Amino acid sequence: MAAIDCGTNSIRLLVADLPDPSAGPQAPLVDLARRMEIVRLGQGVDRTGRLAPEAIERTRVALAGYAAEIERLGVDRVRMCATSASRDASNAADFRAMVTQTLGVAPEVVSGDEEARLSFTGAVRGLPADAEPPYLVVDIGGGSTEFVVGTREGGVQSAISVDIGCVRMTERHLHGDPPTVDEVAAAQADIATAVDLALAAVPGREAATLVGLAGSVTTVVAIAQDLQEYDPERIHHARVSYERVAGVTADLLAKTAAQRLAIPVMHPGRADVIGAGALVLKVIMERAGMSSVVASEHDILDGIAWSQQPA
Repeated sequence: MAAIDCGTNSIRLLVADLPDPSAGPQAPLVDLARRMEIVRLGQGVDRTGRLAPEAIERTRVALAGYAAEIERLGVDRVRMCATSASRDASNAADFRAMVTQTLGVAPEVVSGDEEARLSFTGAVRGLPADAEPPYLVVDIGGGSTEFVVGTREGGVQSAISVDIGCVRMTERHLHGDPPTVDEVAAAQADIATAVDLALAAVPGREAATLVGLAGSVTTVVAIAQDLQEYDPERIHHARVSYERVAGVTADLLAKTAAQRLAIPVMHPGRADVIGAGALVLKVIMERAGMSSVVASEHDILDGIAWSQQPA
């Protein structure tokens, strides 16, 4: 089967074989392909309320490549989920028509709650034994961040999606290169308000383990580990302290985009928004009282895959 996650900043593909149900609840997916392209579908959406034509075209080009890969691998089932940017846009119908024509499957524009549940499912399968439940899973995207609390056995207890993400916060606040002290303070205050709202809606402060998902988190963790190249195996399930996250965040926000681009693990399409993404993670850790975060390379994309498992 194939899973496609189209967010505000990136579009990702996972082609995998689902394990036989007799293999047990912790049996992993068998990955055949994982791909990611930065397309910035949400470019300007916070300001204009519309998807930019050039952003839709960038997404079409990436999706055409994924469609070719899906055909080459002989996929039986395809599910594509589109999230924050395509929920918010007034011209979302143009995007849906493009996807249907390019992929042959209509995208599901999932609600924030469904996005959160898919992220949780993908994240908690296979967590190490020292990751004590209940879990607070946070998925920091380009336009929104999902907060989900639950356990592996009991599933999702509660979930909420709030409109803070690395692209949205950068476009709204961080205009300088590097951003000014006042810009960072304004972004931090905006993030803190949204995080407090989320933590009032879900019992995140009562969770034992914070699990962080998506590119902002995994990039911060890669930098915190001083990796010289992006290594998913070393990042997956790595635990990083609040102090280290705060230090990386301060350093990223003090750098120019060109200096961030020179960091060995930095994806070129993330360099201009990683400061905001790191700031979201730091503020979540502060407001939730978390001393560390466990990174997961498995997230909503894996959740979309698992959702296609026969009942």
